[in-house]
Amino acid sequence: MSDVKAAAKAIRGGSPASVYLLYGTEKYQMKQFADLMKEQLIEEAHRDFAIATYDTADTPIEQVIEEAETVPFLVPRKLIFIRDHQLFTAGKDNSKMEHRMESLTSYLDNPAEYSILIFMVQGEKLDERKKIVKTMKSKATVLSFGALQGDELIGWIIKKAESQKVVIEKPAADALVSRAGTSLQTLSAEVDKLCLYAGSGGTVTVSDVEAMVARNTEQNIFAMIEEIARLRLSNALEIFYELLKQKEEPIKIMALIARQFRIILQVKELASQSYSQQQIASTLGLHPYAVKIAGEQSKKFQADRLRVILKHLAELDYQMKTGAIDKVLGLELFLLKLGA
Repeated sequence: MSDVKAAAKAIRGGSPASVYLLYGTEKYQMKQFADLMKEQLIEEAHRDFAIATYDTADTPIEQVIEEAETVPFLVPRKLIFIRDHQLFTAGKDNSKMEHRMESLTSYLDNPAEYSILIFMVQGEKLDERKKIVKTMKSKATVLSFGALQGDELIGWIIKKAESQKVVIEKPAADALVSRAGTSLQTLSAEVDKLCLYAGSGGTVTVSDVEAMVARNTEQNIFAMIEEIARLRLSNALEIFYELLKQKEEPIKIMALIARQFRIILQVKELASQSYSQQQIASTLGLHPYAVKIAGEQSKKFQADRLRVILKHLAELDYQMKTGAIDKVLGLELFLLKLGA
C-alpha cells in the first residue's frame, strides 16, 4: 500500500510507477489523481494518441495487456486507464466477460517501459482473498481514496478557498458540511460558488453559507431529527413541508428518517461498548461526520425509545405502501406523535 501524496510527488518528479491500482469511495479525489497523471506525464499535444481507456465489463484483461505491450505510435509513453468493478473486489460478477488473469500476473513481472497501467476500481475495498489483489499489493502501487474525515475535510475546504484567494472561516466550513454533506464533488462546486460570491480577497462567513447553500435531502433529515430532539416541532414540520415543495417522495422521506434513527440506535449501542467514533464509522460503513451527528443526536434519545420509533416507522411504511393511510398525512401524524 502506498501513500497518495508520496505517489503524487513521484509523478510530479517524473518517476511514476508502471502499474497503479486506485480504489475507494471518494471518486472526486481519484479523478483528480488521474488528471494529475495526464497533466504531468503526457504533453497536451500527445493526449489524443497517448491515453487509452478500457472497462473490464466489456474488455478482457488480456486485450488490455496487449495494448500495454504494444509500442506507442508517435509518442514516447502512454497511459492506459482501466475501469473495474469485478477483478479486485468481492461480490457477484454479473458480467459474462472472461479474463485470463495470468496475462496480468505475467505482465507485472516485466511491465513495459513505455506504458503505465492505471486500474480504477469502483469499490470501497479490495477482496484480500483474491490472489491477484495480493500480487498487485506486492508488485504495483496500490492507493486508497477514502472519504476525508473531520478536520481533514474542513482543511480541504479552507485550502480550496485559499487557492481562489478567498478565506472561509472554520465555522463557515463546518456550516457548509452540515448543509451540503461530505461529497467532495458537491463541496467543490459549493466552494466555487461561495468564492465567486465573496470575490477575490473576500471572506465567507456562516451567514453567507446559510444564504447561498441549500441543504440536500439527507442534511434536511438530519436537521429535522435535530429539531424533533429539541422538541421544536414547528421547525421540524417546516423542514418536512420544504422537502415536499422540492418534490421529494413521502416514502423516500420516511425511509431516510428510518435510516437515520437506525444509525442513531446503532451508534448509541456501539458507543456504550466503548467503540471510538472511527471504529463505529468503520463498523457501520459510514462517514465519520455522519457518525458524529448521530452520536450527538443519540444523547437526546433513550435506546428503548429509539426501538419504539423504529417499530412505528416500520408500521407506517406498511400503511403507506398498502394505501391504508395517505402518505403525507401519515408522516404528519408520525412527526406530531414524535414531537409530543
